Amino acid sequence: MKKKQIAIITGASSGIGRRIAAGLPARDCFDELWVIARSGDKLRALREELNIPVRALPFDLTKEESISALRTLLKEEQPEIKVLVNASGYGKFERFDRIAETDAAGMVDLNCRALTLVMQAALPYCAKGSIIVNIASVAAFQPVPFGAEYAATKAYVLALSRAVNKELRPRGIRVLAVCPYWTKTDFFDRANGDNVITHFDCMYDPAFIAEKTFRAMKKKKDYVVPGFVAKATHALTKLLPHSLVMRVFLAQQHLSNK
Repeated sequence: MKKKQIAIITGASSGIGRRIAAGLPARDCFDELWVIARSGDKLRALREELNIPVRALPFDLTKEESISALRTLLKEEQPEIKVLVNASGYGKFERFDRIAETDAAGMVDLNCRALTLVMQAALPYCAKGSIIVNIASVAAFQPVPFGAEYAATKAYVLALSRAVNKELRPRGIRVLAVCPYWTKTDFFDRANGDNVITHFDCMYDPAFIAEKTFRAMKKKKDYVVPGFVAKATHALTKLLPHSLVMRVFLAQQHLSNK
């Protein structure tokens, strides 16, 4: 009996995750889409928009019971996961000695721990040709003062993705890290609620990031940096000393004396 072929998208209720969830069914054949986020209402609204069976899973992936529920569901259903997209994540901009412990730990829990556990839960159900897409950030390539924890978690996502991609090559499973620049999403409502960051030289639309993600999924790269400004920033972080990159960032944001 042929296994049910599915795609799983975390962080599917808004932003890049939602755009990927909305666009993915047109680019491949799936029997069902599993969408994960904390907001059940937003997931159900997404389900109404798509012409494909959608299973809305209102999970908080920082909670062990949600990871366990996902593992149990996968064991019961025994699907083939053709695509896994880890788009859940959040950030908070603040000086390290001022940031709330819940925010600092929360970024590690969601951006790193939850992503890792979802990958591990999914891998037994992936087959040759499956792909895992992890949403990292251009911040993964440099230290970011006043965003230290967020940048560090995204560096973890990038390094993990590239290494596991190499490890899984014999199984024919790919892992792709997507490293966007500033993107117009609800992320900033929480991350920059205190207006710590004030200078945005470029802001991409999540639909653009999703489209670039779909294109990268067809290639053999292990990471992609969507957009000219993002690519230029990435190049500068490779060419220039990080001490200089950080000084320029602090000057742009008027944070040098804060």
